[in-house]
Amino acid sequence: MFFKLNRIILQSLSAASLATTIAAGAQAPASAPATPATPAASADQAAAPAAAPAPLSTFVLTGPLQWLPPATFDAGPLGKLYVNGIITGFSQFQTNALPTDDSAQATLSNGQIFIQRADGKVQYFIQAGVYTMQALSVPFTDAQTTVKNFYGPVPVAYLKLQAAKNTQFLIGSLPTLMGAESTFTYQNFNIERGIIWNQENAINRGIQVNQTLGKYLSAAVSWNDGYYSNRYSWLSGSVTLTKGPHSLVYDGMGNLGQTAYQTAATPVQNNGYMHAVIYTYTKGPWIVSPYFQYGNLPTNPKVGVAKATSATGGAINVSYAFKSGFSLPARVEYLTSSGNATDGSVNMLGFGAGSAGTTFTATPTYQKGGVFIRSDLAWVHAMDYTPGYVFGATGTGAGQFRAVLEFGFIFGKNMTEK
Repeated sequence: MFFKLNRIILQSLSAASLATTIAAGAQAPASAPATPATPAASADQAAAPAAAPAPLSTFVLTGPLQWLPPATFDAGPLGKLYVNGIITGFSQFQTNALPTDDSAQATLSNGQIFIQRADGKVQYFIQAGVYTMQALSVPFTDAQTTVKNFYGPVPVAYLKLQAAKNTQFLIGSLPTLMGAESTFTYQNFNIERGIIWNQENAINRGIQVNQTLGKYLSAAVSWNDGYYSNRYSWLSGSVTLTKGPHSLVYDGMGNLGQTAYQTAATPVQNNGYMHAVIYTYTKGPWIVSPYFQYGNLPTNPKVGVAKATSATGGAINVSYAFKSGFSLPARVEYLTSSGNATDGSVNMLGFGAGSAGTTFTATPTYQKGGVFIRSDLAWVHAMDYTPGYVFGATGTGAGQFRAVLEFGFIFGKNMTEK
């Protein structure tokens, strides 16, 4: 999704600038990291809270950060409300900065509140505030600009109807069912999303049905507007098989129509389709999650696609949690696109048509209660690129290194404890 934003920033000197996805995720106790969950893997996105204080399962965290039990309030006719919040700051240093970017910068990266009713037949979830969606190889964009150009101050808000014990209907602005990484910085193994995530949608508006299909199997189906296009022609689906420490997810989505409408949040990929397969192993301090993703943009001159173009990639996320509150996640990924710079193929990766890229990111993380600090050490290398579309003042640098620091406070039951 961000390759469109990258082009906007390169073409004008003003900043124009996002997994199944939701605000943040329920985690197991620190001694046992939670099973990584994508939006697909958490089909019952808002299960009722347990009797003992525990994080609600509405949120999705793929690890290793731990969410907190919510603060609870009696809201009269609105029912019992469950409230969490997060504030994070972000600083970044990078080599080979683009002319529209700086080598060093800092910002408030998240200031959000999450309000939900998580019991009864009629439930709801509201996420509001400011946010950034930092991604590798994409110029830095502050929170104000991100909110303005993407999903507004209320990026996720939906009504949930508990139709039956194993059946739910969600209606509103929903996290996507696609992919292994979620939208916001605090949800994932790493602070910055990867280049594979750049191909996916993040938030869509529509209706979703979640269904438990037995002890090990769950599924979700959604009719929505794809890449936030406000054109309701997308069908998305996800199936999750979970048994013991193993989970296997298939995600698929595609546009059954076409539209030439494009914005920073709605790139030309809005006219394509995508598949992903994600395996996750979680046991003791280990989380290991390899995944594969394929996206295709069919030939469609009406929307500016002269030749069908595809992007194929894979990645692996690994995290090890130490007993001291310290953890070490890492991600390696590779993504390649079809075609070349002269045959009319679309620039899917942002490095030029027919390009490829590989990345490595390590994110040492420390959390104690609601306070955490972590750092990305990330390297991106472009291959088969078109000069002018990669890194540095002239757009000809093949590689970029980033060092990122994120410091945050997670709020919940600690807001009301005495």
